[in-house]
Amino acid sequence: MNTTPEQIDLWRGVASEHQRLEFKEAKTQLDSRKLYRYCVALANEGGGRLLLGVADKPPRLVVGTAAFPNPVDLAARIFQALGFRVDIEEVQHPDGRVLVFNIPSRPRGTAYHFEGSYLMRSGEALAPMSEDQLRRIFAEGEPDWLEAFSRTSLDEQGVVDLLDTQAFFDLLHLPYPTHRKGVLARLIQERLVDESEDGYAVRRLGGLMLARRLADFDDLMRKAPRVVVYTGNSKLETRLDHLEAKGIAVGFQGLVAFIMGQLPRHEVIENALRKENLLVPEITIRELTANALIHQDFSIGGASVMVEIYANRVEISNPGAPIVPVERFIDGYQSRNERLADLMRRMGICEEKSSGIDKVIHAVEMNRLPAPDFRTGHQRTIAVLFGRREFEGMDREERIRACYQHCALRYVMAEHMTNQSLRERFQLPENKSAVVSQVIAQSIEAGIIKTDERVGASRKFARYLPFWA
Repeated sequence: MNTTPEQIDLWRGVASEHQRLEFKEAKTQLDSRKLYRYCVALANEGGGRLLLGVADKPPRLVVGTAAFPNPVDLAARIFQALGFRVDIEEVQHPDGRVLVFNIPSRPRGTAYHFEGSYLMRSGEALAPMSEDQLRRIFAEGEPDWLEAFSRTSLDEQGVVDLLDTQAFFDLLHLPYPTHRKGVLARLIQERLVDESEDGYAVRRLGGLMLARRLADFDDLMRKAPRVVVYTGNSKLETRLDHLEAKGIAVGFQGLVAFIMGQLPRHEVIENALRKENLLVPEITIRELTANALIHQDFSIGGASVMVEIYANRVEISNPGAPIVPVERFIDGYQSRNERLADLMRRMGICEEKSSGIDKVIHAVEMNRLPAPDFRTGHQRTIAVLFGRREFEGMDREERIRACYQHCALRYVMAEHMTNQSLRERFQLPENKSAVVSQVIAQSIEAGIIKTDERVGASRKFARYLPFWA
């Protein structure tokens, strides 16, 4: 590998530790079991480097390490304990000895473990990988669920009867072909339909997106989005239970319209006039529903996207734990189903650039709503939208969550959160600055935002960043 002191200095200068880089001081020693666990976690995340003898906090001074005086013997012990080889370099930096562990990536479809624990990094600690993450890894060598055939041995008429081809061309803003062969050719080009000696076959992706009736596809009917409306704030009494009949692309606009028609309404007085408002704005329903449809884990059986409407909130959930941590929804993006996401983007249903959550947070702030709650349940990702509530009616957790989301949104918009901007988000008068300062202090204490040190120590001009910035 031949790592040089200059290369170590370049690594020290990166903005933060990431999935391919980890620093540990280990001035005198490091527990071997802890070392093995970090090797497993880095390998499970795609491989990377672990540096001993470098402080893990900026400016990451080289402090030198006396740990593991015999790297050759250590490499043999790692291989014996973990079953994969780690190359170790001993680098004499001007400020002290540094050990560089070059950790390979796990093989495709395989996850490494130490003493039965499949590990990954979580902030500055290590944590077991979730069941959902392990399932994704073990399924890497298997065919994509969406690419398998759902209906086979069809003639041209059979394909057109099953799929809403007119809506497909309309959504892509393409002229409808004059001949059926042209329709089938485009579906084949998009790899939604295949042609073989015994006729045409519709892939699951084609059926899921374009089905006139999902019930016509035995393996897709349980993937239909479901809307449940309750009479109060709990699940005790169900008023309506609706299963969407159409494919998710051709039926998306109708699904959103149906959800909006079920939302509770309340009256407000504006400029001496009565005005009826919905519980939450349409853009929040649209973006979060699209998000749930795109990022659902199709390998989980007997589960579908759910929209649950209560008197005081809406919960939108999809099967599968999120690929991106929930606290990074505002700035991060990784598609679970790339082909589905690409088609939805081209059809104008989503943008596939992480702006959907930004729009949700912005709309929530403009409508003086409590911050949405993004969380994980058992094999599910859940987004909760709340009805309007004034600042005084929000509890401590809701205020801190709103502060973090406002801070992150400002950051991705190349702006900065200040006491004034957060006060305006809560629509509070200037004499409430001290109350807002308390919310900021509580958020800093919770470790989700931090002071921007580039503007100095002045509280008057202080501005704030999300913890990951």
